Amino acid sequence: MAKQLPYHTIREIFTRFQAGDPAPKGELDHVNAYTLVVAVALSAQATDLGVNKATKELFKIADTPEKMLALGEEGVIAHIKTIGLYRNKAKNVIKLSRILVEEYGGEVPNSRAALESLPGVGRKTANVVLNMWWGHPAQAVDTHIFRVGNRTGICPGKDVVAVERAIEDHIPVDFQHHAHHWLILHGRYICKARKPACGVCPIKDLCQFEDKSE
Repeated sequence: MAKQLPYHTIREIFTRFQAGDPAPKGELDHVNAYTLVVAVALSAQATDLGVNKATKELFKIADTPEKMLALGEEGVIAHIKTIGLYRNKAKNVIKLSRILVEEYGGEVPNSRAALESLPGVGRKTANVVLNMWWGHPAQAVDTHIFRVGNRTGICPGKDVVAVERAIEDHIPVDFQHHAHHWLILHGRYICKARKPACGVCPIKDLCQFEDKSE
């Protein structure tokens, strides 16, 4: 685990991230808060590309919890069977859809606790939805952010909650809204797990990671 970088270094890092991509966006396709919840829940142990392929037709016919319930579990399975753990995920999609209809009037709640109470929705999923749909500066820490945070010293922590707290505590407020997207994209395309592309990294001179191989 790298040591926590100081304020001015972090500000310079995010200034560069912002210059390279002023308004980063999540890569999961969705049309409303409900389909975003479903897409993020389906993305566990799956790629965004794979989820987008699976939901392309699904969301055309089931973009509300009521329509998803009408489709039924087997109908959901038929659309998402190309992604991992599809049976359990289909079961959770139906369960969360039923809860949304019965307890929330078919609307997606916008508190972290309420979102986390839904089947298949953990803290990371809740934070993604709060950030992407409601613009709340919630930080969704996935494997990419955990790796980048600990390699670079941007937001080190022994677990995902500690990394989330480090982001909130150390990244300047004006960068908070897009922080997790910049970090995810950096980890996905530059600071990769097995072969980080240090040669093209925009922050390599500020990073604490010792292996600078391309």
